[in-house]
Amino acid sequence: MKIAIAQMNSTIGAFAQNRQKIISLSTKAEALGADLVLFPELALCGYPPMDILDQKSFTEMNLQSIHILQKELPQNIAVGIGFVNKSPYQGGKSLVNAYAVLQQGKIVHEQIKTLLPTYDVFDEARNFEPGQSWNLLELSVVSTGSTTDCCSVVEPVETTVRIGFAICEDFWRETDIPGTHYKSDPVRALLDAGADIICVPSASPFYSGKDATRRALAEKIANRGNIPIVYINAVGANDSIIFDGRSFVMQPDGKVSVVAKGFEEDLITWDNTLRVSAPPREIPQYDIIENALVLGIREYMQKCGFTHCHLGLSGGIDSALVAYLAVQAVGKDNVACFSMPSRFSSDGSKDDAAELAVNLGCRYETLPIEPGFKAFLETLKPVFEDRPFDIAEENLQARIRGTLMMAYSNKFNSMLLATGNKSELAMGYCTLYGDMCGSLAPIGDLFKTEVFGLCKRINQRAGDEGRKPPIPQAIIDKPPSAELRPNQKDQDSLPPYDTLDAVLRLYLFDNLSAKEIVETCANDKCSYEHMNICALDEALVQSIIKTTARAEFKRRQAPPVLKVSPRAFGMGRRMPIARAVFEI
Repeated sequence: MKIAIAQMNSTIGAFAQNRQKIISLSTKAEALGADLVLFPELALCGYPPMDILDQKSFTEMNLQSIHILQKELPQNIAVGIGFVNKSPYQGGKSLVNAYAVLQQGKIVHEQIKTLLPTYDVFDEARNFEPGQSWNLLELSVVSTGSTTDCCSVVEPVETTVRIGFAICEDFWRETDIPGTHYKSDPVRALLDAGADIICVPSASPFYSGKDATRRALAEKIANRGNIPIVYINAVGANDSIIFDGRSFVMQPDGKVSVVAKGFEEDLITWDNTLRVSAPPREIPQYDIIENALVLGIREYMQKCGFTHCHLGLSGGIDSALVAYLAVQAVGKDNVACFSMPSRFSSDGSKDDAAELAVNLGCRYETLPIEPGFKAFLETLKPVFEDRPFDIAEENLQARIRGTLMMAYSNKFNSMLLATGNKSELAMGYCTLYGDMCGSLAPIGDLFKTEVFGLCKRINQRAGDEGRKPPIPQAIIDKPPSAELRPNQKDQDSLPPYDTLDAVLRLYLFDNLSAKEIVETCANDKCSYEHMNICALDEALVQSIIKTTARAEFKRRQAPPVLKVSPRAFGMGRRMPIARAVFEI
């Protein structure tokens, strides 16, 4: 039996476009001799549809599309498609997350997703009713005739392959998910029913290290059931969520047979009679993160209808990285960078920004904010009552820059990219309606130390390939500064980034208290890389946690953040704004 994996990029609600992709990929799979082609979870409507499911027209178009596909799909191949169906159960939600196999114009098999995740970015129980049973698809396959050594022809043989479908979370049940305990075990039910193969149609969001977790889980189940696992993952991005693809087939012996490309659409085939090993190519983690962010920017722009983007280029490392990623995503001709110097901007920063723009080959303009700053100060003079220069004047500069960038966005229909990183967002070291302006925050899920790490890797790779490093070394070497007052440095207001990011990892990812963080570091129990801190002051840790809590109102108003970590700010971390930082 030959199975094709159609690693497809769906757009939410683009039913005609998604249908054409399904037909095209199915036709190609048929030409490759596949008996069955499998698409990802909810490939027909796009994932995650969220509350658009409340719109009756959306679900009706989804069902109409299935019936159109019954007529238009190639007839000599079975096609597995994820879609939204009406619930067959009494009571509960009216819709289900379903997977159907279409063959010769008929729906010959349907499986309903049972385990509906509500953690991190997921909230499927809000919209779907869980499945209550698991059945196997019995697919008849005819092997082609062959010639033996004595020249006699062996007649074609018809065999039946029993296939079980575990839709994404139904397969992920055995992972250690905090606060989650499922009563049902779909994989066990499929194994007990005698499945020969388990197929896992998924829309599994990317984060750094996710692929290794995914394969370890598949190896465990393949070994336990002594059957192959066919993992079909979505690719592309929708809003803040990135899908990395990298679909694969795991053999019972723990070896990977075939692997699809990462971060792009792909069609691969696997013959279940062959035991070919195709181990995944080792790629540096920062390269993977870069690929994810580039895809996230490109997809967000395309699916939101933008062809051009722009940003403020300060000469600092954050805006340098965002500019580089934007050029990789949509090309240098579609990216505009603006230097907006104030009276406090250093010559070095202005020169570094200009050099970066030359290296990237993108448009570069200078818009001095001093005239506007003076005008605002003059207007505010009566109400400021000659009070000393403080954060009000600092933030005023950032808001002038935000106004200029939004004006350019409105005039030229260009998408503004915010340049803040995760460390700044955590601590509120950013200005509402200033540097937080934008439609997307590409590096809002990268800690400052990771921003440095990725920039160094980008330059290193360029050097290894004989190219000029794109990011000027001076940008990487100089101490970070917002340059909103004389001789300002980030470390005037924040702990050293090594310390800050170490604490934030333990607080945001592991949900540890200040006391637990101090004990973890003191006892060298932390599993994160770059944790070279053996002693922390509990008062400092408590201050970081309090500051993070107090900045929640800013993050609630921030643009979407591309998710590349286990827990990003945004829909995956829902915290109350008005709350106490609890203590005994």
